[in-house]
Amino acid sequence: MSEIALDLREITSGYKASVVLRKLSMTVGRGEAVALLGKNGMGKTTLLKTIMGYLPKQTGAIRMNGLDITKLPPHRIARAGIAYAPQEHALFQDLTIRDNLRLGLADASVFDERFAEIEPVFPVFKSRLKQYAGTLSGGEQKMLLVARALMMRPSIILLDEITEGLQPSVIDRLAQALLWERTRHGTTLMLIEQNVPFALAVADRYAVLKQGEIIDHGNAKDEGAAAAVLGYLRV
Repeated sequence: MSEIALDLREITSGYKASVVLRKLSMTVGRGEAVALLGKNGMGKTTLLKTIMGYLPKQTGAIRMNGLDITKLPPHRIARAGIAYAPQEHALFQDLTIRDNLRLGLADASVFDERFAEIEPVFPVFKSRLKQYAGTLSGGEQKMLLVARALMMRPSIILLDEITEGLQPSVIDRLAQALLWERTRHGTTLMLIEQNVPFALAVADRYAVLKQGEIIDHGNAKDEGAAAAVLGYLRV
């Protein structure tokens, strides 16, 4: 594996007295894409929120590119180079597309440069920067979440079910955007998905979570990967 971008060591986490993750350990190489798969309620979203510092760790440690982020608050983790596109809508509905995109930048002066770079991937936003985010369709809002993450030019992006409820054409656009980002900037991806074909197409590796533990993992491009994952989802 390449140099490690994300190193999780025996992470136990959850919600108050409810333990969800149980001494989970995994690594993600720099520039690698890993898909987290499994039924609902198995700890996938909890894992992303724990990485981002929204949930406290009961045990374990997290290192990002060698930096210990275990006890850092979410805003410092974001500044360290992790962008998070959550499952629930995290846009400011009463702000414009431009303002939502700008919120991810530490320095607003780089907006034009960053937007010019991602605009070919998201041409739908080029002439609509003054439109309010709340007036966008569901698919456009998902694309805006991803666009905001790319604007940050992070070293790691965490994606939580970004294809949920989207049309195939929008899903294809998102897949192209993530491929573009990895090719251009070598960005590391960790994505949660119920859409198995999309997840395996984007990812290099997959890991299956069940009751807060990784029960299987493999190469996303292996011939039997889809069948193996779908088998776990049906049980």
